[in-house]
Formats: sequence, C-alpha cells, structure tokens
Amino acid sequence: MLATVESATVIGIDACRVHVEVDVSFGLPHFQLVGLPDASVRESRDRVRAAIRNSGYEFPAHRITINLAPGDVRKAGPAFDLPIALGMLAATGKVQPSSLAGILHVGELSLDGAIQPARGVLAIAAEARRHGARALLLPYDNLAEAAVVSGLTLLPVRTLVEAVTRLNQSPADWPIPAPSTLGTPGTLGTLDLDLSDLHGQAFARRALEVAAAGGHNLLMVGPPGAGKTMLARRLPGILPPLSFDEAIEATTIHSVAGQLRSGVGLLSERPFRAPHHTISDVALVGGGSTPRPGEVSLAHHGVLFLDEMPEFDRRVLEALRQPIEEGRITVSRALRSVVFPARFVLVAAMNPCPCGYLGDPKRVCRCTPPQIARYRGRLSGPLRDRLDLIVEVEAVPITALTEGPAGESSAAVRERVLAARARQLARCARARVNAQLSGTELKKHAPLNLAGRRLLERSADKLHLSARGFHRIIRVARTIADLAGAEAIATEHLMEALQYRFVESTS
Repeated sequence: MLATVESATVIGIDACRVHVEVDVSFGLPHFQLVGLPDASVRESRDRVRAAIRNSGYEFPAHRITINLAPGDVRKAGPAFDLPIALGMLAATGKVQPSSLAGILHVGELSLDGAIQPARGVLAIAAEARRHGARALLLPYDNLAEAAVVSGLTLLPVRTLVEAVTRLNQSPADWPIPAPSTLGTPGTLGTLDLDLSDLHGQAFARRALEVAAAGGHNLLMVGPPGAGKTMLARRLPGILPPLSFDEAIEATTIHSVAGQLRSGVGLLSERPFRAPHHTISDVALVGGGSTPRPGEVSLAHHGVLFLDEMPEFDRRVLEALRQPIEEGRITVSRALRSVVFPARFVLVAAMNPCPCGYLGDPKRVCRCTPPQIARYRGRLSGPLRDRLDLIVEVEAVPITALTEGPAGESSAAVRERVLAARARQLARCARARVNAQLSGTELKKHAPLNLAGRRLLERSADKLHLSARGFHRIIRVARTIADLAGAEAIATEHLMEALQYRFVESTS
C-alpha cells in the first residue's frame, strides 16, 4: 500500500516541493523515515502516531517506510507532520488517494490531532501557485498570510479529522474563506511615534530627514538621555509606505523566521529591529545548521537600530559589511548556500566616551584618553567608512523641554521625503535610492560643477577621505539637492553633506 503526498520545505526564503512517499507493508511493526530529515522531522513519528490515535483512527501495526524526496535536500521543521499522517491514512484507505493529487499539504500536529501553524507558509503558497497546484491545505492560523497569494484555492483546517473530511469531499464542496478571514495588516507600532514629541535637536532631525530621503546609514554620537533612541524610533514614521512587492518580501522573511503573528496578512509598516548588544553574529546576519534569517534580514526594507554600537562584539559588527554594501547576506553551509535579502537603513547610536559625559558642560567626564581611544576604536575604520551620516546629538536643556515649542510633525517631514524619493524614482529607472547608486550611476545623475569638485578635493585631503567616503559624500549631497528640489548639486549641498562627515574626525 503506497501513497504520495505533496508538501514543501523552505530553503532560505524560497520554498522547494517535497514528495512525501508513504509505504505501509506487511512485516514487524516498524517506522522508518528517510530522505535527509533533521531531528525535528524524525520526531514526527511520535507526534503522528499519537495524533492519529487520538483522532479516532487506527495506527497501522505494519512496517511503515516514509521517504521525503528529493533525497539531497535537507528537510527541517515539524510542518511535515500533517502530510505524513495523511499519507498513512491514504495508504490504509481512510483518505481517497486520488483526492491528494495536485494539493500541497503543510502543518504541524499536536498529540490530540490539532494542527499548529507552520513557518514560511507565504513562500510555500507562492511555490504552490508557481507550479500550478490546485489547492493548498494549511493550518487555519496561517490562512491570512497565504491569502496574499491570489489564484490559489486554500483549504484551512484546524484538526486532522477536519483535514480528512476536506480531502474526502468533492472540490465543489470546499469552503471559500470569507473576506473577513483573510487577515489584517501587520502593524509594528512605529507609526504612532511622532517627531513632534522631540524638542530641539534641529541638526539631528535634519540628518534623520536626509537619511530617510536617500536611504543613508546614520550614526548619532551623544550623551545618555540626549534623544538618540527617540530619534531612531521615529525614522520609520517618515519613510515612504511599503510598496506591495516590498511588503511581500518583508512578510515572507518574517513568516520564514516565525515572527509573523497569527491572523496577520501583509506587513503594512516598515520593519524596525533593535537587537540587544549581546546578540551573536549568527543571530544578527542569519545562519544556523538550517539557515534562518537574522536581524539584518528581518529589517529588510526597514530600519536596523544598533543602540550602544561600540558595546556590540567586534565580530558581530564586522559581519555588517556585506549587507551594508550589497543589500543581502550569503550563508554558506556544507550542503548548500542560501542568500537572504538585507536592504535596510542602519541607524546606530553611541556615547562620546565610556561614561558618556565627554564635553558635557554639567557633568565631569572621568575617562582617560586611552579609555576613550579604546572605546572609539571598537568601530573599525572600514565600518565607519560605510556610515554616510555621522552627527553629534547634544543634551537638550530642561527649559527647552518645558517651555520650548513642539518640533515639526512626522507628517510634514514625510511629505518632503516622499517628494525627494519621487525625484529619485523619476531619475533612475531601476527605482534605486541615492544610497544605492553605483559609480556609473553617480557620474550620470550626480555630476559636480568645477567649484564643487574643488571643494570636495580640498575637503577629501583635509578629512583623509577614502574613495568610498568620497563617493558617499556625493550621494548625500545628491539627496540634499533632491530635498531642495534642485536639478544639480550646488556648493551649499556639498557643504551640508560635509558637515555630516566632519564629526568622524573629531569623535
């Protein structure tokens, strides 16, 4: 007695179809699972046995062999529980084998037969549609994310018994999910934070606006309590809304990582990730024996905030180089390499010294010059070179907090950011922000006049700029010109861009 059930596994953020072949033959009772399964898949034998019995079906007392094909792809996760159970029930006549054809099945089983949500269902739904599957049988809690993929019939089920009932029905009797069950937009709460809550910090607010308009990385240097974290958390509120394609990518990554809440369809806000400084390099950039997305990928199309940046491990910080430059991270393992997208705006914050009060007019800094040098040296030169904007954030006087006027709202700043982004989109057919312009594109879209070239050459010599730093200043100047509505980069735009680089030599 042989039955085949279609399922899928997630590799990186893409899904790969898996054929679950179940053979129930005469012989001493034995349960064997082959096809390169990991520990979580091998444990399915106990979950499947208990789920079948507790659902009122008889577990076959025969020799059971289950093959997960293709055999050269490593299978991970408990989402094969449901297809394995359905294959066994089909092999013993409880499910019509013909009803399994053309349907992808995914879901984790509880011991009582309930079906738990699975990771990466959005990617699996896209794979099902891409290969012309007639339906996807999935956990009910994953319905919202799978419903994002149009043109695919969805069969959401809560229990193993319900799954068997659905498969034994005629397709004409399959339920059609009501529009109200297709989920709600995923919100992260960052849009509720407004820049009007901040008092003062005009220079830092301007740098935040430039970073949002051009997709530039930003480092803020200032004492504790100056408002660095408040500024960073309000950056998503002035960024453009997610496009549909961006929302699909970001939602897929969160689904694969198991970060998508039940009942959530597409993410409607740009991600904001703020990992603690004790994070490991694998947790930050992704990896593991079965590679999973890290924080840099979870921040894709959003913001990655590193508070107290020098407190992060040196190895962790150096791992940021590839995603900052390329917008993706490659994780290589013995069997295969996977690529995770990681295009984000990096916002970092640090103190001017270990105690944080260097230059503070009211508090005395007791750090020695060697301590300050070691603290600042935790950020390597190559990493600092990849930060487009470096600004000082000074402490705000108490009188400014109690008597000063409220700052400009996020909505007003966002309008200028959207206008600048629109100019970049009209100028570059590949819809790239200024921070992503290649050298050739930079020469074409950001030429400098004679006065600008001479100013930048003199400044490059004074600030000891590398070639990378030289081009990053031009990119920032292009963004400043876009915010001003200017067609060409003027001298004042370059001078402002240089202000955001000068702190590098003094702090």
